[in-house]
Amino acid sequence: MRKALLTVLNTVALVAVASVAFAADGGVATASVWASAIGMAIAAAGCGLGQGMGLKAACEGTARNPEASGKITVTLILGLAFVESLAIYALVVNLILLFVKPFA
Repeated sequence: MRKALLTVLNTVALVAVASVAFAADGGVATASVWASAIGMAIAAAGCGLGQGMGLKAACEGTARNPEASGKITVTLILGLAFVESLAIYALVVNLILLFVKPFA
């Protein structure tokens, strides 16, 4: 229930931020900058939490079974790369919204 509530609240917040980013009135530049900053902050926070949880699980797994540290390390590095790519995608989308303005 808690995850569903957080997912719904997150979706509502992102939709609200997107509408500010795509506004076409006089304050577009300022609204677009703020919306982009908030969007990147959310993406960075989510990726940071994901990376921290992955690192925590890898450390616990290595502590429980030191012989499996090689496999755990490879899986950890792959997982961290995938999570970091999400932050990079968010950055690219924010830069497109700031400089290209496809909806203006």
